[in-house]
Amino acid sequence: MEYIMLGVGSQFPEFNLKATSPAKLAEINIDNVFIDINNNTYQGKWLVVFFYPKDFTFVCPTEIAAFGDLVEEFSDRDTQVLGGSTDSEFVHWAWRKHQPELTDLPFPLLADVKRDLSSALGILDQAEGVAQRATFIVDPDGIIRHVSVNDLNVGRNPKETLRVLDALQTDELCPCNWSKGQETIDLKDATK
Repeated sequence: MEYIMLGVGSQFPEFNLKATSPAKLAEINIDNVFIDINNNTYQGKWLVVFFYPKDFTFVCPTEIAAFGDLVEEFSDRDTQVLGGSTDSEFVHWAWRKHQPELTDLPFPLLADVKRDLSSALGILDQAEGVAQRATFIVDPDGIIRHVSVNDLNVGRNPKETLRVLDALQTDELCPCNWSKGQETIDLKDATK
């Protein structure tokens, strides 16, 4: 079965998934280790939803930790970061406990075990049966405003995701390599 990847301007699919808690390892107990997350959990916020192929791998923890390092910057932009794969919430939890850079991960990891969300997004890798290394920036109205997908073997750049989010939040024309604080393109000046 082939899936068609959703693109910019599409509504992010409805979902309801189990996730590991973003609480610090020392604060997690049987009552808060797993949480439910759906479309309404972070209503009114921007979302950065990134998928990775598998837990207990080599490239994935480098990306997840890098998103974790930037979570305060995303939060400053009223944006919730969500990671996810087709692994279960139990596998996510086991990995967090044993992978040093993930023990205090400050955002939830979605467990798309049934592959419903990755299929609806069109990012289920046909050859491997796992989520592709895809990133979605979703606006507060649930509209996809940015999509990128890397080869399974190549990690993404979370700083670039932050840069694109900054550009989208200006609601202006942003030139190549634009960074927050730089001038945007003013059409009045461009037509002189």
